[in-house]
Amino acid sequence: MTTNDEHDSGHPADLMNKLVSLCKRRGFVFQSSEIYGGVGSVYDYGPLGVELKNNIREAWWREMVHRRPDIEGLDAGILMNPRVWEASGHVEGFTDPLVECRNCHRRFRADELEGVQCPSCGMSGTFTEPRQFNLMFRTFMGPVQDEASTVYLRPETAQGIYVNFRSVQEASRQKVPFGIAQVGKAFRNEITPGNFIFRMREFEQMEMQYFVSPGSDAEWFDVWKERRMDWVRRLGVRRERLRFHEHAPDEMAHYAKAAVDIQYRFPFGWQEFEGIHNRTDFDLSRHQEYSGKKLEYFDPAKNERFVPFVIETSAGLDRTLLVVLADAYTEEEVEGEQRVLLRLHPAVAPIKAAVFPLVKKDGMPEVARRVADLLRETVTVFYDEVGSIGRRYRRQDEAGTPYCITIDGQTLEDDTVTVRDRDSLEQQRVSVERLTGHVQGLLRDSAT
Repeated sequence: MTTNDEHDSGHPADLMNKLVSLCKRRGFVFQSSEIYGGVGSVYDYGPLGVELKNNIREAWWREMVHRRPDIEGLDAGILMNPRVWEASGHVEGFTDPLVECRNCHRRFRADELEGVQCPSCGMSGTFTEPRQFNLMFRTFMGPVQDEASTVYLRPETAQGIYVNFRSVQEASRQKVPFGIAQVGKAFRNEITPGNFIFRMREFEQMEMQYFVSPGSDAEWFDVWKERRMDWVRRLGVRRERLRFHEHAPDEMAHYAKAAVDIQYRFPFGWQEFEGIHNRTDFDLSRHQEYSGKKLEYFDPAKNERFVPFVIETSAGLDRTLLVVLADAYTEEEVEGEQRVLLRLHPAVAPIKAAVFPLVKKDGMPEVARRVADLLRETVTVFYDEVGSIGRRYRRQDEAGTPYCITIDGQTLEDDTVTVRDRDSLEQQRVSVERLTGHVQGLLRDSAT
């Protein structure tokens, strides 16, 4: 169901337009190449956006790699031998049905059209017959541009993990079950991208492939399904806006034995931002067949060889960021005034603390800069002395900054400052000497 109705979705009315405006105004997300008119469905992350994105990426990496002895990290190349994509089925099967309107020459996915009327020009009966359109970007490696030099920008990061399975397993001396995790860029020539950063042509994935013995795959599928939902909730995303969507047999990819999406209730409806899949032994078996190299695992305890099954967790980093932003966006009235804020979890907030002098005189700016420099040793800090204190608070509320620290007249007397909480608006006085430890304690208490 698609709706912008606040009563239905629980979001403020017209949220997506408000988010796009806020993201540009506060430096989260910009249209790529905007001074040249932009490029379709490619976005740049500004000063706050890149910090938020890094924080989500680091939280995922910490959860999946640093906190687990059974998962190793990897950073595979974007350009791979084209045989990889033949083995994976992307060259033959990674396609969408495409039609073109003969009147306005706009192209659409045939499976997403409703009726015979063109959504762009309104003409009826002007569509061409559907043709299959491969979503991979093609380019050429070397000085000659021909079929022999064709390579592809990877449409997913998973294949880089599969082709490195043996190398990682042997180098790390891991035993099945174990996983390999990777975060990186992927590229898809989407026909109908849209909804801001939800569906883009250049995006980032956070994927982990967990290799298990055949017969244990159903159990591990359930384990990772629950673990991934739990992690999203610990980012502060509201439970009532999250759900599992189990794939019916006719929805699953040909290689999948089971698949479930984690969906978020956006203003434009329930949409997937992470998937958990039981891919069986399809991937390793195909690469073993096409490469001629053994990708089996020898279990010394059972004295047997087998091609591992794979349980995949695949999350869109950009989509996860959009979930976090959409869920955090809040409008409320405070003392008769409208306040817009991002209730970002402190662990992922781009700026942890903002420091203000109450006024630009009496030595307050000098003390405030000293306090900002002190805090900057351990957390991200923003210093601001422009405008009224109320306006400065509002700017940081929109940036999602959890704590604002103000230097005032009392600071000059007893070396204490006020620490304001973004969500509750409560303020407390803390000595400058204790301030760093106090802010670190607040962040530690809220850690994911």
